[in-house]
Amino acid sequence: MANFFKDNEDLRFYFGKGLPWAQIVELTEYGFRAKDGFTDVEEAKAFYNLVAEQFGEIAGDVIAPRAARLDTEHSTIGPDGNAIEAPALREISDAMRAAELHKLCIPRELGGLNAPLIVYMMGGELLARGDVSIMTHFSFHGGMGLAALAFSIREGSTTFDVANGRIEKTRFSEMIEEIARGDAWGCMDITEPNAGSDMAQLRTRAELGPDGTWRVSGQKIFITSGHGKYHFVIARTEDSKDPNDPFAGLAGLSMFLVKAYDDMPDGTQKRYVTLDRFEEKLGHHGSVTAALSFDNVPAELIGKRGEGFRYMLLLMNNARVGVAFESIGLGEAAYRAAKEYAEVRKSMGKPIAKHEMIADMLDEMELDLVALRALAVRSAYHEECAQKLGIFEGFFAAATEEEKARVKRDLPRHQRISRRFTPLLKYLATEKSVEISRRAVQIHGGSGYTRDYPVEKLLRDALVLPIYEGTSQIQSLMAMKDTLMDVIKRPQAFVKRLADSRVRSLSARDPLERGLARVSRKALLATQFLMRKTAEGKLKSLAGKPITSWPKAFANDWNPKKDFAYAMLHAERFTRLLADEAILEILVEQAKEHPERRVWAEKWLERAEPRGRALYDEITSTGERLLRKLAEDERDADADRSAAAAEE
Repeated sequence: MANFFKDNEDLRFYFGKGLPWAQIVELTEYGFRAKDGFTDVEEAKAFYNLVAEQFGEIAGDVIAPRAARLDTEHSTIGPDGNAIEAPALREISDAMRAAELHKLCIPRELGGLNAPLIVYMMGGELLARGDVSIMTHFSFHGGMGLAALAFSIREGSTTFDVANGRIEKTRFSEMIEEIARGDAWGCMDITEPNAGSDMAQLRTRAELGPDGTWRVSGQKIFITSGHGKYHFVIARTEDSKDPNDPFAGLAGLSMFLVKAYDDMPDGTQKRYVTLDRFEEKLGHHGSVTAALSFDNVPAELIGKRGEGFRYMLLLMNNARVGVAFESIGLGEAAYRAAKEYAEVRKSMGKPIAKHEMIADMLDEMELDLVALRALAVRSAYHEECAQKLGIFEGFFAAATEEEKARVKRDLPRHQRISRRFTPLLKYLATEKSVEISRRAVQIHGGSGYTRDYPVEKLLRDALVLPIYEGTSQIQSLMAMKDTLMDVIKRPQAFVKRLADSRVRSLSARDPLERGLARVSRKALLATQFLMRKTAEGKLKSLAGKPITSWPKAFANDWNPKKDFAYAMLHAERFTRLLADEAILEILVEQAKEHPERRVWAEKWLERAEPRGRALYDEITSTGERLLRKLAEDERDADADRSAAAAEE
């Protein structure tokens, strides 16, 4: 019997001593108030380890043996318009339902097991190692139940029994309990034809009828697990031609809960949302990607009109961290397949794993997975703490003064670190999943290009990961913009960090600390350079304007689409620099507390430092030619538009 948890020493490190479990358990158990909850940290950790072993067993014994079938057996739409799940997917779903994995993070009073989200995330890595499409689908079970709870808390329709650490009531309790039982799942309906990343272009409508019922009409595409029962739908409720109107663009979007069908007593489904088609994809065949049509379908407004984009953002950080764990799981499968093959395939009298170039590839693949897991676990920890402290701050009015002071102190820190790490993680983990699976194919040689080995499937499955839940380019733009805007807001703090990095790079006693300072300094120098290039462009844009308006414009009036052109060109290179720095920070911190982890920090430094020099050189010496060409093209386009307008 295979258990993907027991054979992963690095993942077991985090379940043992690699996380501040005392804080995680305390937050999850409402400060140990609940009478039916865990009474101490060790009791909770023992349960979490049992859960992880269960994830590992299902991934190794149930999912992985069916991965090839998942690739060829596709779910379909039946003659009655309802979904027919592929046999292999149904078998896996039954096993996961029997193991009660769907209820893992749902509060106990809603039929769940009340485990921390980070346990769910790390368990998800194990599922993804078995087959990444299963993890994708699994995330829309309990994950959407938690989303419903989060939405209800935000809008104020959840109440708490603070003294006993319980939820008294919540608006979507029936839905959440159904999902916890494994009888239904939800999905997030955002993308439309001609409206992907630019959500301001969404056209699905929601209108309030005279009977007080909202009804949604429109089409959604690329909806993961879109054959589910419960749909969180972003729809337009307000229109405005005035860009200064608060309901213009994104502010005109609202969030709705739409039930796609009802289960009838005779076992059939009464459908309200039409399944138009399931997409034929390159990979991820175990996960349905649906196109849906809504025709005057009843819906429930979540929150207030115009708050849809804000509610969607509640899910995005969690979703992006989840995709990173998916990517690590897939990468783990690819690395292990490559290593196993390389150790038995002989060439020139020895296994190819002993040939220098292959050995170097395998070494880097393993290191990348350890490094990414460190960043993923740290990101998940800060995001979970931020969410739970936010709930505590807003709704636990009976908290002690000590608890309130702790929230006030810790919440901003967790939010800041989560915002910093998440785009770096999502970018690098998904890009590395493609690289690692591509290398696995290469190590297999011609055999890797055939379906006799699993690596070609892993490569196909990996290719979508840098695309969904925010493309790699969007993650890079987020990381770049946040970093540069922080310099604009706090220039003195940046100057101090730059000076400190130089001192530490020369005087720190530990070679690892000096190396970290050198890597940090290279990222800071790149930041300084991009800031200087951005400022040059900004000063040019102020030409002709009264000099009295310059301070305000330079401090506040930034247009990311115009002022950050040079930085946008280099955003991906910059993101890799920032990610290298963040990972090394974490690994060095681990090395200080756990000496056995020092080897990973040393290995990362060995590769990150020369990589940083190359990235910095590219950022500071390339790009001007292309930017001139783009500027010329834009001027030509403006001239053409002006001429066309004059003719009219």
